[in-house]
Amino acid sequence: SKYMLYNGPFKQTGWTGSNLSWKMVKNPYYWDKKNVKLDTITWSVQKTPSTAYNLYQSNKLDYTGLDASQIKQLKNQKGYVTLNQGATFYMQFNEAKNKYLANTNIRKALSLAVDRKGLTSSLGGNNVPANTLTPTQLTDVNGEDYTKRISKSAKSFYPASTNKNEAVKYMNKGLKELGVSKFSFKILSDDTDAGKKTTEFLQSTFESTFGNKVSVSVQNLPFKTRLSRSTAGNFDIVVSGWSADFADPISFLDLFTSTNPENNGKWKNTSYDKLIADSKTTASTSKRWDDLTKAEDILLNNVGVAPLYYNTNAALIRPTVKDVYQNRGTWNFKDTYIK
Repeated sequence: SKYMLYNGPFKQTGWTGSNLSWKMVKNPYYWDKKNVKLDTITWSVQKTPSTAYNLYQSNKLDYTGLDASQIKQLKNQKGYVTLNQGATFYMQFNEAKNKYLANTNIRKALSLAVDRKGLTSSLGGNNVPANTLTPTQLTDVNGEDYTKRISKSAKSFYPASTNKNEAVKYMNKGLKELGVSKFSFKILSDDTDAGKKTTEFLQSTFESTFGNKVSVSVQNLPFKTRLSRSTAGNFDIVVSGWSADFADPISFLDLFTSTNPENNGKWKNTSYDKLIADSKTTASTSKRWDDLTKAEDILLNNVGVAPLYYNTNAALIRPTVKDVYQNRGTWNFKDTYIK
């Protein structure tokens, strides 16, 4: 902490880089310090959700995140909140190295097969099935959620529950175009609990939907290893996630332009690239939103990636703590006070 500079309402103290507790104290040099009501925020790391909840119950913590079992028990308790992380998890397909996944109809089949409600249920927590890349509640356009602009046809490839008939139809069509009767692929993800549950769920879903037309294996690796393989294009399908850097669809849509390094699957579409480029240069706000909407429609209609779920956390925040905000995983305590 002592080597850091701070220009916000608080400065950090007592952080060594590895300790399990530290503080944020009011910054005496902050330009608007007279409107900052808190003097101190104490942080502590708890290794288990049950320990954190017990500390919350004994008034030693004012906030605690909740795991899946706690959510079921506590969702009606005062102080229960859901915190949209502005994040979407999705499948990327290696179109550069896997000829089967380069086929649009195969990708559509795989996306249509996913039971997103079942997946979020198996993951526990408060995640929401996704049918767009840009998460909901991220941006309002003329008072309306941006995702409502996305066409129904584009969203139709990302059903909440498995659309088996359509999935099999597209799979048969893709296999016929490729001149094969079956193919195999591997799903890569992190070795976290959520990563393992996701790959196992997808493997089971694809095999039950398509039978002997597909042979699916899974691989779960530590995050750094998984990330290096994703970046190197050493995968068939990889489960990726992205959190908004700022509250705008371009934070997501920019990822899948042809030359973006985050476009690990190497999906390419010249019309998409042009719309994204145009959205950055137009002087018209309405045209910008139209460009972004059209681009996301193209991405989703072609299943350039396959959105799975929006990441939402659940927590308890003591009701006496007022005006504390979390935007896309980042806390803002400037206006917070204790009633």
